[in-house]
Amino acid sequence: MSATLQTTVAKPSASTEAEGEVVQRVEVDASCRIPVLFFFSSAICWLLLGSLFGFLASWKMHNPGILDDWSWLTWGRVRVAHLNMVAYGWASQAGIGTGLWLMSRLCRAPLRAPGVTVVAGIFWNIGVTVGIVGILAGHSQSIEWLEFPAYATPLLFVAYALIGIWAVLMFVNRRPGHVYVSQWYLLAAFLWFPWLYGTANVLMQAFPLKGVTYGAVNWWYAHNVLGLWFTPIGLASAYYMIPKVIGRPVHSYYLSALGFWTLALFYSWNGMHHLIGGPFPIWLITASVVASFMMLIPVLTVAINHHMTMRGHFGLLASSPTLRFTVFGAMVYTLVSLQGVTMAIPVWNKITHFTHYTVGHAHLGMYGFFTMTMFGAMYYIVPRLVGCEWRSPLMIKWHFWLSAYGIIFMVASLSLGGFLQGSYLLDKDYTFKQIVEGTLGFLQLRSVSGIALACAHLVFAFHFVLMLLRLGRKGGEATYFNSPETGA
Repeated sequence: MSATLQTTVAKPSASTEAEGEVVQRVEVDASCRIPVLFFFSSAICWLLLGSLFGFLASWKMHNPGILDDWSWLTWGRVRVAHLNMVAYGWASQAGIGTGLWLMSRLCRAPLRAPGVTVVAGIFWNIGVTVGIVGILAGHSQSIEWLEFPAYATPLLFVAYALIGIWAVLMFVNRRPGHVYVSQWYLLAAFLWFPWLYGTANVLMQAFPLKGVTYGAVNWWYAHNVLGLWFTPIGLASAYYMIPKVIGRPVHSYYLSALGFWTLALFYSWNGMHHLIGGPFPIWLITASVVASFMMLIPVLTVAINHHMTMRGHFGLLASSPTLRFTVFGAMVYTLVSLQGVTMAIPVWNKITHFTHYTVGHAHLGMYGFFTMTMFGAMYYIVPRLVGCEWRSPLMIKWHFWLSAYGIIFMVASLSLGGFLQGSYLLDKDYTFKQIVEGTLGFLQLRSVSGIALACAHLVFAFHFVLMLLRLGRKGGEATYFNSPETGA
């Protein structure tokens, strides 16, 4: 009897451990509620505004006379404003909100001093607003992905420093236990971004370089902000959401480690393949081309790991909104990465460089992969923060299909149009006017697909507002498209 009593005291029952985990999750969600919802709300506002400016920029490509009397709405300013709204207004804040919640959940520790992160978020939005107004006023720096005027940059850097420090402190003070692959990616992203953003601004604005090194640093930043900031957050979300929804662990810990470390090793060299044919040292271009091909290792590793994790559970895509958005994003990550490898082939690069094809590639990565993954994360996270489930499966369906078809048609039109554009540019028999006229149809199709994406964003924003007002389902069961048991 004493042995039985000793065993009972030494090892808590499974029900007690489960209750403790539930209480722990509730504490974590309560600590994250205000900052995460603040970042999500701000991100969605910028997504809507960015959609408006993106549509206007797209429309001007085949109808340049629209609003041509307004200097601050010329194509050069509108397009750059759209890019920065999406990158720093929508994508960065959606990633920060998702990253903070994931880090807190995986560290099994509440977010300390959440008010500080909210203040940081306020300053981040002030910085983005000042930067966008500066761009529209004609103060753009004309540096791709770093167009914000110099007076807006310190606001963003200080705001991010507060956010990044809090994420690192949360990881350092995590509760004892396993360190998950999602934590590797999140910690790396929160450390890589200030290094990228700070270094690029110092070398290109504070103490600007001269000559060809200026362009090299520009593409080093422009490419790496996608691969070492947005990509790790998107992969962290996919590595968390897919196993969580289907109820099984990641297929292989070793594949996860291989994918992470090879991404860290090879991606930072990739940007120079955008400078093929330029006045740059040949060793620099060659190293970048080789590194681009080496990216096949992390890309295929992640793809295999996700596929093997999902094996036997693909039927759940018919029922789970989170899984559908996340798996779509994960599949596009493989596709866009393989496409990026082919763009490092000099013969192919000669055709596609300086064409709409490159623009389509950027949209496929930022929207098809990252944005769709963030939508999937929000569909999982928001109900746990507001205390109710998403109200309408129909609105989620509309959101998904408008987003999916919108980005598919947009990328298809830009890719095909860009290939033809590049082929014509290499043919001396075509005049520039003929080339422009030959691509107008593809640009018009791009604008139509942009309308679909804008409608998807309006549906999602309306649904999100209902959740903030706690007008969702109160029953406690997750909102599915169909029965998760049958997938019918």
